[in-house]
Amino acid sequence: MEVAVLDIKGKETGRKVNLSDDVFAIEPNNHAVYLDVKQYLANQRQGTHKSKERAEIAGSTRKIKKQKGTGTARAGSIKSPLFKGGGRVFGPRPKDYTQKLNKNLKRLARKSALTIKAKEQSILVLEDFNFEAPKTKNFTDVLKALGLENKKSLFVLGDSNNNVYLSSRNLKSSEVVTNSELSTYKILNANNVILVEGSIEGIEANLSK
Repeated sequence: MEVAVLDIKGKETGRKVNLSDDVFAIEPNNHAVYLDVKQYLANQRQGTHKSKERAEIAGSTRKIKKQKGTGTARAGSIKSPLFKGGGRVFGPRPKDYTQKLNKNLKRLARKSALTIKAKEQSILVLEDFNFEAPKTKNFTDVLKALGLENKKSLFVLGDSNNNVYLSSRNLKSSEVVTNSELSTYKILNANNVILVEGSIEGIEANLSK
């Protein structure tokens, strides 16, 4: 599949790159995509939720009233969940939500996601670029030139570029990652995926194994 290479002003450079059919034109596997997105979201959970149960509440353990003759239900401790300030019944406890998937399935899911974006014509190829200093306005100008200022965009770089990353960090609708940080969730969560020219070789190398 051939895609025209654009410059940061949104104009065609006259060059084209050939995207591998083994990565960008496979038969999408929806179940693999589902499993990979599910794993990504599960792994974002900290799992640090915790509430105190009756054994962990600070308070006296004395019997607060006699067993019989009060006309009310018996009560053995002020820490009972039935009383205000008492422990919680079966409260949440810390839990590890991380899930594991094998590498081949994750690779298939990412190729499926890229194929879906390619079919939607939502993949752009941008020539390699850099900024002299981190400046959000420079990155905003690139988005405007590409017509993406009001859309979610994912920029994929070949190597980490601190100036480009810092220039995009204040923008909620844009994210900059390297080809090794690419995930199925990030691909599908963006309206457009912008592949910087130098990232294509790395993406195809990572996903063609």
